[in-house]
Amino acid sequence: MKALVLYEHGDNDKFNFETNFPDPEPADSDVIIAVKAASLNYHDIFTRRGMPGITLPLPIIIGLDVAGEIIAVGNAVTGWKIGDRVVVDPINRLDGGLVGETTHGGLAERCRVAQHQLIRLPDSVSFADAAALPVAYGTAWRMMQRIGCIQRGEKVLILGASGGVGVCCVQLAKLAGAEVIACAGSEEKAQRLRQLGADDVILYQQEDFVKAIWQRFGKPSRRRGGGAPGGVDVVVNFTGGDSWVKSLKVLRAGGRLLTCGATAGFAPAEDLRYIWTYELQIFGSNGWERDDLTALLAAVERGELRVIIDRHWPLEQGAQALASLEQRQVFGKVIVA
Repeated sequence: MKALVLYEHGDNDKFNFETNFPDPEPADSDVIIAVKAASLNYHDIFTRRGMPGITLPLPIIIGLDVAGEIIAVGNAVTGWKIGDRVVVDPINRLDGGLVGETTHGGLAERCRVAQHQLIRLPDSVSFADAAALPVAYGTAWRMMQRIGCIQRGEKVLILGASGGVGVCCVQLAKLAGAEVIACAGSEEKAQRLRQLGADDVILYQQEDFVKAIWQRFGKPSRRRGGGAPGGVDVVVNFTGGDSWVKSLKVLRAGGRLLTCGATAGFAPAEDLRYIWTYELQIFGSNGWERDDLTALLAAVERGELRVIIDRHWPLEQGAQALASLEQRQVFGKVIVA
């Protein structure tokens, strides 16, 4: 089969596009999927680079998010048949492991997964939309809905708003009735974020977002009651790096900082004074649960949530697709098919 294969860690030149990679064979409880769409995530970049403490079974086919049709089933598979449309939960919750990291992923014509990782795909949801959901939208759903509990009327600042997680966070905050302030790197992205529902956009390359928030809503006050609190109620920060302490500075007293990643650095400078002085709450959110994915599919099927796809790339250009994500040239999700 055709596949984009990583033989060693490094830059995108470490990928080989192969036309005769061995086809997967199903074990008793596995199925083989004809991949109709896969989506890329920043986690795939970390996989390509290599992550401290994580040893991959190289060579590996990356790509956590996979949607397609079943073309073969193992002897012990029940409830699934050839031709079923499916999307995959990338996490193997019984045996451990992650599609595209510990087992071959979606940047290939075929992919083997365990039957318990399958989620039935409604006819009304496209393969591309389905493939865009698990990692990015699933992470956003859990962080905003279950961990962060975004409320009507709250002011929510979203960093990295134009990426896969970010565009979902913007929509979920608006669905909750919050006032959304998004950060973007260009006016083009800012316009698209406004169309998606953002009430205001800060162009962080032109304007320091701390000063921008203070100008819009006032500087946070330490007072526990009465008067204008200043700042925002929630900051969504999955970039880390030098934006971390800045995020603390714009939160009102008792405000919440939500994080699910660290694309710009996982060991940022810290300033504990803001945390104790303003009694800030910091919530981490790790991935998603299976019921988060089924809830997402239902929301997409009802038309409540839009899947934002930047571009479709052919499989042979998968390395270029990943480069576009790494260089932050995308708005929403990147699909490889």
